[in-house]
Amino acid sequence: MTMLGFLTPQTRNVKVFIQVFIPTTRHICSSVNCQSEEYVRKFILENTEIAGQQSLTPQVKLRLFTPNCRFWRERPELWPFEDPYWAIYWPGGQALSRFLLDNPAVCQGKTVLDLGSGCGASAIAAKLSGAAHVVANDIDTVAAVATHMNCELNGLPPPVCLTNNMIGSQPEGFDLILLGDMFYDEALATSLHSWLDRCIKTHGTKVLIGDPGRAQFEEHSIRRLLHQLAEFELPKSVREENYGLTCSSVWCYRPEL
Repeated sequence: MTMLGFLTPQTRNVKVFIQVFIPTTRHICSSVNCQSEEYVRKFILENTEIAGQQSLTPQVKLRLFTPNCRFWRERPELWPFEDPYWAIYWPGGQALSRFLLDNPAVCQGKTVLDLGSGCGASAIAAKLSGAAHVVANDIDTVAAVATHMNCELNGLPPPVCLTNNMIGSQPEGFDLILLGDMFYDEALATSLHSWLDRCIKTHGTKVLIGDPGRAQFEEHSIRRLLHQLAEFELPKSVREENYGLTCSSVWCYRPEL
């Protein structure tokens, strides 16, 4: 069965999709530390394709999984790393990146954290929009390598890439926190809710969230604290790869609501 074959209406939860795609990866290699960065770069080069033209941000080039890639159809147990969230340009991240590119004043001169950064698209959009300092945080160390490579593709110096779990940590003084497609799990959404409150109360941080309207997001209590800033119609190819979701929105988190 191809990777595309796993994209069925029954796998609406992003976490479920990844677990179905690669059910046995975790015992093979827990982090990029198992391999040199040179090996990881070579692996990404050989097993991804430069894409993004059919996304909401066609000007941003990204190395992603496409039907032309080996692991779209390869046996899952041969995948040597953690679950490859970074290899998909998720619709919430697309909306968030599009919003930043359309509204550069949101990040211009600001210190920005892209939390759960994946392929690094929102971090790239923040840098293109004039952010003074950008940090990309993803607990998958392969994602950090992919982010560096994607920045190079777009002629940008890479952001600072951190691979520790920042959720629940002592809030740092970021002006803006970006979260694309992070509300796919109720427990994660709840921990994010608490931590974001602390960041806002401690530093007055602005929080922007990109999500295409997944059930876990729409039904969580945080939803009533959000103000919609923009909605984007997803391109046809993105709709087909995301179970028929038609739009993706950007929200501002306002706990005072």
